[in-house]
Amino acid sequence: MEIIGLIAVQAGLAAALAWWLAHDLLGNPNPVFAPTAAVGTIAAAIGQRTRRTLELLLGVGLGIAIGDGLVLLIGTGAWQTGIIVTLAIAVALGLVGRGGTVVSQVGGTAVLIATLSSSQRNLELPRVVDAVTGSVVGLVVVALLLPLNPMRVLHRAAAPVFDALAAYLRDIETAMRTSDPDRATRALNGLRAMGPDLERLREALSGAEEVVTVAPARWHWRRHVERYDRGVNYLVRVIDDSRALARRSATMIQYQEKLPHHLPDAVAALAEAIRQLHRETRADKPHDRTRRHALRAADAAGRATATGLQNFGVTTATQVRVTASDLLRATGCSADEANRQVRQTARHAEQATSPEG
Repeated sequence: MEIIGLIAVQAGLAAALAWWLAHDLLGNPNPVFAPTAAVGTIAAAIGQRTRRTLELLLGVGLGIAIGDGLVLLIGTGAWQTGIIVTLAIAVALGLVGRGGTVVSQVGGTAVLIATLSSSQRNLELPRVVDAVTGSVVGLVVVALLLPLNPMRVLHRAAAPVFDALAAYLRDIETAMRTSDPDRATRALNGLRAMGPDLERLREALSGAEEVVTVAPARWHWRRHVERYDRGVNYLVRVIDDSRALARRSATMIQYQEKLPHHLPDAVAALAEAIRQLHRETRADKPHDRTRRHALRAADAAGRATATGLQNFGVTTATQVRVTASDLLRATGCSADEANRQVRQTARHAEQATSPEG
């Protein structure tokens, strides 16, 4: 609610400033489009405001060029307006390939030119000035006057992803301990349904990157946002890994293969690593504990392998190791270093547990 309230205040402040600039300083007696453009910039999805501003200006410019050109060729009137708008939208869609701000602004500007040019002269310049004024004011508000806190945006979007992933890994662990393939399947379905939460996290990350780029007051958060960006990329891979882990676990249980307690212990360690990664990321602390839990999962997978797993059990233990490696990479380890640590830990645990060891 705090973020929603701030965006609402940003929109109100931008609208007021845009109207004042256009009316009192620039002398536009009816500056409707300036506050409209300002609010349109603020209301764009966080992370898309700069692009939205450029699209708005491009749309207005195209609309003026197309509308003016066609008015000179065919004049004004009902059927002329229909043709002008049709051609303007067609050209805009041909250029950008989809609907959106550019297309709507091209259409809206073409309508104004076609319907008002016969009664009002020189519509083009006020329209452009209003568009520029409103858009610039919107960006100034979000960049200088009332910038969002990028870390609050990220923490708010990341919490559901971390919580859900850890919970589904706990479900997989419980499914193994209770030999319940249906629970593992439900965890798989839940992991597959995490798309919307991930998309919101990506949008929040895009917004945070925008804020730390354009808002001087938030530049000190750049390193933290970059760290989050790296972690999110590998978190997505961990979710994919966990889906494979749930699927293999369900099959292993269904085939009633040997299931040593080390395997659910490994999955429990993965779940704890996810929770620890969330805590350390929020607090901007080193990821030592996350790495210890990830390597504990690799150790348990190695011990499970030493007991003599069957076909799907082997693939499940291997998947645990893959997930542990991606978790290490989420903490900043290189691919080679993460794989080396997991491989070494699992091998030592397997040797220590095997009867020959």
